[in-house]
Amino acid sequence: MTNAASNVTAPDPLVTSPRLVGLVPDALRPVVRKVMIEGLELMVDIGFHEAEIGVPQRVIIDIEVWLDGAHFPGDDVVAHAWDYHWLHEALTALTTGRRFRLQETLAHEIYALTAARAGVTGLRVTTRKPDVYADCVSAGVVLSSF
Repeated sequence: MTNAASNVTAPDPLVTSPRLVGLVPDALRPVVRKVMIEGLELMVDIGFHEAEIGVPQRVIIDIEVWLDGAHFPGDDVVAHAWDYHWLHEALTALTTGRRFRLQETLAHEIYALTAARAGVTGLRVTTRKPDVYADCVSAGVVLSSF
């Protein structure tokens, strides 16, 4: 749309509207709502072999969090969103200055921390140590609610 007086193209309201209501047919309404952190790389003091103790190793963390509709905003209001920034910061705090012998323990801690948050209906936590073996990409564990 062009305004002849100023020769400026006005933005299309279909694109700039903060909420596009009524465009999605009922058959295509979302049934899954998920937020995730993928590939978070942290240095963690982890392992039970003598060579691992006190020597932080790279651990890669993936978290997928399925949410109920009330905790996945239908608007563009930050206060309505599930705060994955909090999750990022909590994972960093959880692993800083702490020693883990097993990836399973780390995964359980992450799982419990995340599952306790409001709105969570499903959860998958993956931890991987990419530098354990030269002949594979990583060694890791998965905890999942499904």
